Order: sequence, then C-alpha cells, then structure tokens
Amino acid sequence: MKVQSVEFLGSFGYPGPLPDARLPEVAFFGRSNVGKSSLINTLVGRVGVARVSKTPGKTRAANFFVINKTFVLVDMPGYGYAKLSKGEIDRLRRLREQYLEADDRNCSLVQLIDARHPPTELDLETVANLLDSERPLCLVFTKADKVPKSSLRETLARALGSLDVRADIGVVPFSSVTGQGKAELWAWIETHLGK
Repeated sequence: MKVQSVEFLGSFGYPGPLPDARLPEVAFFGRSNVGKSSLINTLVGRVGVARVSKTPGKTRAANFFVINKTFVLVDMPGYGYAKLSKGEIDRLRRLREQYLEADDRNCSLVQLIDARHPPTELDLETVANLLDSERPLCLVFTKADKVPKSSLRETLARALGSLDVRADIGVVPFSSVTGQGKAELWAWIETHLGK
C-alpha cells in the first residue's frame, strides 16, 4: 500500500471514551521497547508519526491515525514497563480491555513480539486476550535482523509453540532497519481491512 496521507486523529485514554469507529481499524499491541513506534514509522514511510523514545513506557494513551482517509491505525500503549505505578499499569490494562471489548469497532489486531527473546508471560497473556476477541490477528516478530538467518525459522517456530495460536494467524518477521516484512505486513493488513 502506498501511504499518501497520515492524519493524527487524537490520543484517547481510559476512562475517557474512544473515538467513533467510522472506518476500519488496525490496532498495534506489544510490550514497551518492542519497537512498535519504529515499526509504525517504517510501515507508513514517515519519520515521527509514532514517537520513538530511548525510554520505554512513553505511550500512555491510544493514538489514532487516519491513513489515506480509508482506515485508522491505532497505536496502543505498551505493557510490561516496570517503572509505572500500579495504578497506571491498571489504567493501561483497562484501556486495552475497553478497546477490545467494544463491539462497534471493525478492527484487525497486530501483536508485536521481540524475535530475539522467547515471548514473556505478558506477551502470552496479551495474545490470549487478542485471540479471545475473535478478530483477525497477525503476530509480528520485530528486530528480526538481529536473529541469525540460519536460526530465524526455528526461533519463530519455538515462539509460536509457546503462544499456542491457531493456524490462521498471520506471522511476519519484521525489521525496521532492513525493511524486512514491510510488504508482507501491508499485504496482511489489506487482506483483513474491513473483515
């Protein structure tokens, strides 16, 4: 997909309402420091759409961007950042639940996992919640360029085994450095928009 326009719709946080769901959405989930901002910027071909920070846990709300006036990209706040207060961690969890439990949202889901490490307990929990929503789901393994090519397939197979996902789940190894997986992720998004 050629991205011609990116319009920032706004940041929305629990307990406030989410914006009206007038267009199909693709929502991105992942733990803090998994490379979500870099992936989003690589995907849309623009620097600074999602803010990249050396300090994890900076995204504290769901950021909504209208892409090509045809669908909405949702950058959900990361999880697993230890320096947040218990109250803030709970608020972000409730925001994710609020989004997933909204029946009026026509959305597909993208879960990011660091290809260099086995999925964390929070990754396993989040993937289970995304699967429970019964929406299309793609697992994107970030930082794939940092895994030796000879062992990438085996590494992903092990991760998928621990995640216990259905056979129809999308799987994309991705690198914001090399662009690996960009075309495949766009293909998955275009296939599932509006489903």
